[in-house]
Amino acid sequence: MKLNRILPVIIALLLSANLGLAQASGSAASGGSKAASKTAKSSTSKSQKVDINTATKDQLDALPGIGEAYAQKIIDGRPYNAKNDLVRRKIVPQSTYDGIKDQIIAHRAAGSAAAKNGSSKSQ
Repeated sequence: MKLNRILPVIIALLLSANLGLAQASGSAASGGSKAASKTAKSSTSKSQKVDINTATKDQLDALPGIGEAYAQKIIDGRPYNAKNDLVRRKIVPQSTYDGIKDQIIAHRAAGSAAAKNGSSKSQ
């Protein structure tokens, strides 16, 4: 008689434990893949930024709104201290800059800064 009452309780506990484990492992796997994809997106977006001081004409031309003419103007206007120099120096219009500002970066060349400092000291 007791076995008839205990057996359904044991089966119910086993089923609920099994479902709980399956749910926990599923959410851990999907949570991990979301974190991995978020990390991958952030690292690729950082690595995909185009340095306007060193990029080739083809790399600049690949940016949205930048054609061959703007790419050549960017190259001719180098070096840039900041990416918004493109607008300040009237290399590209504000609307074009707004479309590419998240995809570009302006690293200053260490050699040119040292050369400027060295030449001003010798004068």
